[in-house]
Amino acid sequence: MIPAREALQQLIDGNRRFVSGATRPAHQRDQARRAELVADQKPFAIILGCSDSRVPAEMVFDQGLGDLFVIRVAGNVVAPSQVGSVEFAAEWFDTRLVVVLGHTCCGAVSATLDELTGQGTHPSRNLRSIVDRVRPAVEPLLETELVHNPTLLAARAVRANIRASVGHLRHGSEVLEKLILEDRLLVVGAEYSLETGVVDFFDNAAG
Repeated sequence: MIPAREALQQLIDGNRRFVSGATRPAHQRDQARRAELVADQKPFAIILGCSDSRVPAEMVFDQGLGDLFVIRVAGNVVAPSQVGSVEFAAEWFDTRLVVVLGHTCCGAVSATLDELTGQGTHPSRNLRSIVDRVRPAVEPLLETELVHNPTLLAARAVRANIRASVGHLRHGSEVLEKLILEDRLLVVGAEYSLETGVVDFFDNAAG
């Protein structure tokens, strides 16, 4: 078991390698590592991230087989299946860190803003289920001066959506709440920049 803060530092260090281009040669250790993992796994972090093809968690954090328990869904939203997946990893593998990983220029967030401002097309029933989960986080922003600055509005909406998912995990599961109270789980938010490759951790991620 790796403590949450140590796990967080491993992700920070891995992202620095990714940004600098000094990533580890994972292909050289995958065969042996694959054999090690047949019987068991001990991922040191749980990543609830967006399905966007430009944000593969293992690459962004320069990690290999068995290092991360990754859950991906458009808009990094939290539904019962995602909560259950986090509970599973936290309980079965004693993984101590959960990162909700959003990213700049998120299509799900943009689609929600378009829907709320009357600029979007009518989404399918299934797509609407995602939009409806993003909506509560970003709707209040439309009552602020941000409506006059679409670029800043979109950026703030991404952060608001990440924070909403963090809050849902922290307070929407008795299992996770208990682990957090026992100091056995840390849930933080993070935003990946498509432009720079840098992951910015926030929402109680510091010290």
